[in-house]
Amino acid sequence: MRVDDVTFAKADDLVLDWASATNGSRIVCAANVHMVMEAWDDRGFQSCVNSADLIVPDGMPMVWAMRLLGQPCAGRVRVAPNWLLELLPMLEQRRLTLSLYGGSEGVLAVFVERLRRDYPRLTIGAVIAPPFRQLTPGEDAEAIAKISAAGTDVLLVGIGCPKQEKWMTAHRESVHCVMIGVGAAFDLFGGRTKEAPAWTHNIGLEWAYRLVTEPRRLAARYLRHNPRFLVLFALRLWRSRRAASPAL
Repeated sequence: MRVDDVTFAKADDLVLDWASATNGSRIVCAANVHMVMEAWDDRGFQSCVNSADLIVPDGMPMVWAMRLLGQPCAGRVRVAPNWLLELLPMLEQRRLTLSLYGGSEGVLAVFVERLRRDYPRLTIGAVIAPPFRQLTPGEDAEAIAKISAAGTDVLLVGIGCPKQEKWMTAHRESVHCVMIGVGAAFDLFGGRTKEAPAWTHNIGLEWAYRLVTEPRRLAARYLRHNPRFLVLFALRLWRSRRAASPAL
């Protein structure tokens, strides 16, 4: 799975330039161990992610993996809350319209209230909390119509991986804006979940904090994905080092 070498500043510039354009759609994905393993298990999803316009290294394991494999990586672009908190005032300054898709109505209400308090000149377009099930064609069409009618420039899509990446890819031709997959960011900004302590951020232990605080939701995912990622990456690294070694 592709992961791009970008800084916060480069990611800002790309999204703002794309959002200011008047045509087409763009997709931004946030790469972490969960996404990598979903892509390993599902080659269709792998193609879906690799077709994105930007894939930022959201998790520290992505940064470590890229560097160990000798690939350039300036560092982590932590989407929530770091990158979004940097991006939101820029959207406000440029008078770009932000829409939200995902989360529950209560969580979105708290997030929108925070946005209006902290960024009073930010234009908030459509705010959609889709049901936690597959939408009917009519419901989907209604949501797309709301996003389009709002004049959306940037759409935050928070319905979880791999669902949100598949949704963005499926709607590339009908949603003409920059779509950013933000995972559980709405729950974080909406107060449903708490941010991991700062000391866990750069040592790759945020997952442990999240597991302790949300064991019922995350235990199965972490137990399934994390050990396999470590084994598969170790094999990949060994093969890479072996190929780079001079023949005896």
